Amino acid sequence: MSKRAVVVVDLQNEYLPTGKLPLAGIDQALDNAARVIAVARSKGDLLVHVRHESAQPGIPFFVHQTDGVRIHPSVAPLEAEHVIIKHSPNAFLNTDLKQTLDAQGIEEVTIIGAMSHMCVDATTRASSDFGYKTTVIDDACATRDLEFRGQIVPAAQVHAAMMSALAFAYAKVATTEEYMTA
Repeated sequence: MSKRAVVVVDLQNEYLPTGKLPLAGIDQALDNAARVIAVARSKGDLLVHVRHESAQPGIPFFVHQTDGVRIHPSVAPLEAEHVIIKHSPNAFLNTDLKQTLDAQGIEEVTIIGAMSHMCVDATTRASSDFGYKTTVIDDACATRDLEFRGQIVPAAQVHAAMMSALAFAYAKVATTEEYMTA
């Protein structure tokens, strides 16, 4: 049995150009995520899909039972694959993700998804803190432009900053091609 898992974080319709939080590079991230998922399935790795739903009333995105919260069809879980619903950026917080991984004897966690600067970051750091050998597939992740003190930070810079921070101390950061040939 494989001791590896792929955690697919929040690849939901809300992040598409038609959603309420469109991300730069989401189409490429979805294509690469689908490739990573296919390889993981062929190797017998555990797949865990994470879906964000807003728990606060009045939040206009990730609303329960809307099209925005649905996982994109190109990366949708198979019937036997575990789906976790979360309400905060960290997919481990107040969910059964750690229990699911530990019950399967998982030692290595690969993370793909959205957004690089929020849920991918929080989940990666938690994965590392829990002692899993953690990898992030950077081109199977996406983010958006951010604003700080009146300055717009382009999505590509946000993504690069997050990946470099994660690579510094929390995870191996690899491309889809590197993952597929490993």
